[in-house]
Amino acid sequence: MAIFITDDCINCGACEPECPNTAIYEGGVEWKMGEGTTITEPYKIETGDVIESDVEQVPVSDEFYYIVPDKCTECVGFHEEPQCAAVCPVDCCVPDPEREETEVVLAARQERLHA
Repeated sequence: MAIFITDDCINCGACEPECPNTAIYEGGVEWKMGEGTTITEPYKIETGDVIESDVEQVPVSDEFYYIVPDKCTECVGFHEEPQCAAVCPVDCCVPDPEREETEVVLAARQERLHA
């Protein structure tokens, strides 16, 4: 599963620097696929759309910190557990039940993001 941040988020920002994929952004901040990854070519995201690596994308949330699902690997390939969840003081970084993914899928994403 990808991790997501619930609306219980207090916007402390503790999670953002912990993400090895730069998948976490402050609410309202645009994101890029290439930030924090080695992606330089167009990238196909889970919706089937292809996005440019250096083009700013619409924020997932305007109010709270958020995680870009296509960049989240649950820290597979880096750590034993998702670091955002480990440092969150209010336990609002939780598995997304709508994005169940195996460790194999997460590891493949990690390899693709950091080739």
